[in-house]
Amino acid sequence: MAHEAEAPSDIPFGPEDAPWQKSFSSLRLVRGMPRVSPPTTDPRTAYLSVPEVPFAKVQLPPSGLDPRQYAEAEALFRRHIDTQTRDFAGYQVTSDLNYRERLGHYLDRHLNNVGDPYQSSSYTLNSKVLERAVLDYFASLWNAKWPHDENDPESYWGYLLTMGSSEGNLYGLWNARDYLSGKRLRKHSTGTRALSYERPLRGEGQSPHAYEPVAFFSADTHYSLTKAVRALDIDTFHYVGTTRYPAENPLGPGTPWPTEVPSTEDGAIDVDKLAVLVRFFAAKGYPVLVSLNYGSTFKGAYDDVEAVARTVRGICAEYGLDRRPVYRHRGNDGGGDGDHDERSGYWLHIDGALGAGYTPYLEMARDAGLVKEAPPVFDFRLEDVHSLTMSGHKWFGTPWACGVFMTRTGLQMTPPKSAEYIGAADTTFAGSRNGFSALLMWDHLARHSYDDQARLAVECHELAGYVHERLLDLQDELGRDLWVARSPLSLAVRFRRPHPDIVRRYSLACETARVDGTSRPYVHLYAMRHLTRQRVDDLLRDLRGPDAFAR
Repeated sequence: MAHEAEAPSDIPFGPEDAPWQKSFSSLRLVRGMPRVSPPTTDPRTAYLSVPEVPFAKVQLPPSGLDPRQYAEAEALFRRHIDTQTRDFAGYQVTSDLNYRERLGHYLDRHLNNVGDPYQSSSYTLNSKVLERAVLDYFASLWNAKWPHDENDPESYWGYLLTMGSSEGNLYGLWNARDYLSGKRLRKHSTGTRALSYERPLRGEGQSPHAYEPVAFFSADTHYSLTKAVRALDIDTFHYVGTTRYPAENPLGPGTPWPTEVPSTEDGAIDVDKLAVLVRFFAAKGYPVLVSLNYGSTFKGAYDDVEAVARTVRGICAEYGLDRRPVYRHRGNDGGGDGDHDERSGYWLHIDGALGAGYTPYLEMARDAGLVKEAPPVFDFRLEDVHSLTMSGHKWFGTPWACGVFMTRTGLQMTPPKSAEYIGAADTTFAGSRNGFSALLMWDHLARHSYDDQARLAVECHELAGYVHERLLDLQDELGRDLWVARSPLSLAVRFRRPHPDIVRRYSLACETARVDGTSRPYVHLYAMRHLTRQRVDDLLRDLRGPDAFAR
């Protein structure tokens, strides 16, 4: 290859700083150099460095690492991760984990839950039996009809995600797009592959936009929603408004369309402004796709799902989008009695990455008199909730990202292709799915009762209150506005961004927000169950330092 001749021959590589080209094993003696490409520049200078782990020590030369080099590299990485785990405070994940003693055996086993979780398939190295138990647990927790029954459209259907809620958002919006676009439902499929791509017929009097869904989500929505609508080619209200109705922004005619639905100061979606935007597009016949946050990423805010559902349903009913026929072909007389089904012209998806795992237990604690309040209802008690996702690594705690997606059986879309090879329909997004996630979540739920979970929820709720109060005290002590804030019932407390060394030590998440026309650099702390008051006090001690906050 051309770049090989141009590559420097003396780039130091690996723990011994040997030139990369001289670190091959005896394979080079068989037929010259292996067919691989050398580095063109020194990778150590090309990447952001982690001071605690010198990159040279973990680089992988063609000869591999000998036992001494491996032990040194692994010890450096272990020390770094253990230190960061001890002080980890800025993200909504639980790092207090204890699976090794019970489940270490399975790290030498292959577990792949490929395909539908309710079909065991010919791929027998799976944990689907545990996955179904976990899914039933969450169906009960989220007040869905369970167990799953493929013949009951009101029963739940779901699966465990290989990614976190980003995958759940992607899959939920994919289903929403196809549902609102009039694609064939799974329950109406005859097994012919082409059916999943059928275009519906526009009924008499239906808008020319009847199968062009428009997405709405708030300014505090996780960035995965932006990726999802782009990947799925779903039009947002901003895009449609800007390209088709540039001077008709209903929030302020003549002003630019906002990129997202405005949020309140606490980070929840502004229901009144959402109503104005939804009405504009519903009046023109566009189907409505709304994604809501239940524990927004930075502020930890809970959208009022019940109020949004009531508002969207009412507006859609005004314009005939609450129930509408979706036709496949006309009747014999050319009229509207042909092949069709009836469905709503709106879809509500709930991104409950943290909140859907935490708040059901806080609600139990409230009902038991342990706390005064709990966030608003978000789950399948609301008939207008179409899909819901949650991350398993956030509240419950797993060593890797995973999660749960759930909808109703009657809302499933036709899979794009049958999967005879695995002996089960692949109704999921990922294909091969991590079977260890089902094992870990099953293990956690088996060892923690509702009482245990409610107690943990109360402890974290009270810890968030403690953090908020101590930061307000610090603000008074320093005589300086630290912008301390906590959204109602949130586990997140946000404040002015401190020195980068403090941000790094405690892994504090950063975000810049505009307040009263001024940019404010914030960080936040999440009161997850691994965080202790002692660690909070350590942070407060560091925040009292003379250089903690830049002027």
